[in-house]
Amino acid sequence: GRGFAFRRKQKVERQYRKLLKKGRKVHSQQDNQFTDTYPEHLKHLYLAEEEMLKKRRRAPGESVLSEEKLNKAVESVMTEGKFKKKTSNQKAKEEYEKIKAERARKREEAEKRKQQREAAQRLYKQKKMEAYKILSKKTKRGQPNLNLQMEFLLQKIQQNT
Repeated sequence: GRGFAFRRKQKVERQYRKLLKKGRKVHSQQDNQFTDTYPEHLKHLYLAEEEMLKKRRRAPGESVLSEEKLNKAVESVMTEGKFKKKTSNQKAKEEYEKIKAERARKREEAEKRKQQREAAQRLYKQKKMEAYKILSKKTKRGQPNLNLQMEFLLQKIQQNT
């Protein structure tokens, strides 16, 4: 009966009692809890929550003015956030995206070079094969066809000049 679960239960009960005592002592701080204790990048959310709570307490006629104030507050917080320094998580994400883009670019360049090399090899093999066919032709008696060889050499000289 006095094991781990029992001690944990007692600890949770103590923490709950502490919270109850603090709640009885501090009622005036509830108005400021949305603006003071929360991080800047989430402040606009808590301001919106606070306005919604106030709206429930007030009459419906006053809600239009509070919504306008809320929108202005949210916009000001949003514009302030744009000029602030980036968090380490944002920096890491940006760096990751840069590295990813660089890798993709390198991969595309390598693929392009590979395709060009393959095309050049195909062209080279095709020309080599044509030259081989022309130069290896034989007459009826099995002798090399010198007329075709001379024409091939003439074409080669004309292409070079």
